Amino acid sequence: ILNDVRPDIDFANATKLIDDHKLDSFDIIQIVNELNNAYDIEINVADLVPDNFNTAEAILQLIEKLSNE
Repeated sequence: ILNDVRPDIDFANATKLIDDHKLDSFDIIQIVNELNNAYDIEINVADLVPDNFNTAEAILQLIEKLSNE
C-alpha cells in the first residue's frame, strides 16, 4: 500500500516520514483510506499523529493495534 501511494520512498529504511516532510497530508489521507479498506479497520482522527506515521513499522503497529480492538 505504501509503495503504491509513494513508490519514490524507501519505506523499509525511512525513519522520519512525517518529520522530514516525505509524506504530506494528501499522502496520509490516501494511506489511511487504503489501510482502512485493506485491513477492515478505522483509523480515527485521534490516530493521525506523526508517531503513528513516521515509519512503516509505526504504521504496522497502528494496524495491529486497531485490528485487535
